[in-house]
Amino acid sequence: MSRHPDRDQIRIESVLSALGSPVRLAVVRVLDAGGEHNCGSVLGILGITAKSTMTHHWRVLRESGVIWQHPSGRENLLSLRREDLDARYPGLLDAILAGAVDDEVLEKATRSTPAGGQARSIT
Repeated sequence: MSRHPDRDQIRIESVLSALGSPVRLAVVRVLDAGGEHNCGSVLGILGITAKSTMTHHWRVLRESGVIWQHPSGRENLLSLRREDLDARYPGLLDAILAGAVDDEVLEKATRSTPAGGQARSIT
């Protein structure tokens, strides 16, 4: 397993690139609840059945400094590096996660708009 970057080695472009993937952003939203989660539980929450498809996503999140990943028996445990990210880029993670929630609400509202109708303003 590749090493995790030290806090001072975390770079904004790597973090933003890692969080630019909808799948990886969904993982971070799950991990933001706190604590350690095994890979299987995260996949279950996201509704992803093929573990092999996530190997790349775990690596990108780990190497960018967004998550901690360490082996525990036959599983890997994942946790969000919130303290490190907040220290390096105060407010960034909160803004990105809030934006993801806003986007989800807007998307649901748009999907539920009747054909030919107009979406109501969400304020």
